[in-house]
Amino acid sequence: MLNKKQQVIIDFVQQNQPVDRPTIYAEVSELMGDSTLRRLLLGMTPELIKANGLGKARTYSISDSYELFAPVDLEAYYNLLPEERNAKKTFNLNLISKTLSQVRLFTEEEMEHLNTLHTKYTKNIAPLSKSEYKNELEILAIDLSWKSGEIEGNTYTLLETEVLLKYRELAEGKKQEDAIMLLNHKDALDFIIAEPDYLNPITIRSIEDIHSILIQKLGIERNIRKRGVGVGGTDYKPLSVQAQIVDAMQQMCDLVNSRDNVFEKALFLLVLLSYIQAFNDGNKRTARIISNAILMENGYCPLSYRSVKASDYKKAMLLFYEQNNITEFKKIFIGQYEYAVNKYFNLDPEVTE
Repeated sequence: MLNKKQQVIIDFVQQNQPVDRPTIYAEVSELMGDSTLRRLLLGMTPELIKANGLGKARTYSISDSYELFAPVDLEAYYNLLPEERNAKKTFNLNLISKTLSQVRLFTEEEMEHLNTLHTKYTKNIAPLSKSEYKNELEILAIDLSWKSGEIEGNTYTLLETEVLLKYRELAEGKKQEDAIMLLNHKDALDFIIAEPDYLNPITIRSIEDIHSILIQKLGIERNIRKRGVGVGGTDYKPLSVQAQIVDAMQQMCDLVNSRDNVFEKALFLLVLLSYIQAFNDGNKRTARIISNAILMENGYCPLSYRSVKASDYKKAMLLFYEQNNITEFKKIFIGQYEYAVNKYFNLDPEVTE
């Protein structure tokens, strides 16, 4: 936790970076002397603030790790116009190889909570018969397919999705592409259930294979894209050179394969596949399915995202695009894991609609 003086420094540096010490002192002189400022700056580097240059040429900017976890007022952030958000407009080439490779995504308190939930999940599924487990998994798969589709603009309701996936009955007045998208989700989930080790270790090829299932019959090109793409609602532009995209994907695979923490693996894949945007379309769908595949392969509860608003999911994702800040998305991940453990595979559920 930052004290008042540290937070004042952080806020000023963040708004004016890169900035030199005399300029910072002119702003905070009413709160502290120059010697206090010098001591605080020294104590805040490199975890919170980066120092660049020497002597009078030294300037300060916010460290990448601070940007990753800094608290954000999401409502205030999105009340700003895109051009007022001081957003990152290009892919951060150091994000995976330097920043993320050196951090732990979850605090000790968060890990204690997640591990407690995992213990509860293992107790919940222990008495279930194969048919009971399969039935619960089918319910979750329907919820996930519906919510994942809704996030992507699919117009099927939850009930229509259930009828479609169970009985292959199309909803009247809905686009054929919407039905295909949902059926593809079911096919992808069936595949990872039948092949639990397919993504161990995670590879670009295995990710491409899951993506191919999710976009079949939708007229979307398979495999790593060869040209640039835009992202709606933001000025952020993903990489456009195929060789760089492949390199970023490999860095992500190496990072995930190097970690033992299953929750970290799942969250890394969830946000980074969406951030890299390696495919012409279907990136976030692929991220949700593959993240769940990692959870299921290791005996953890998959997520349906049923209780999260599509708008909140998109805002958290855009925040990661624009600020490389994972705070809001981490909240969604933890909240949805808690929801899933209480909602599914549980003969005495605590979650109510």
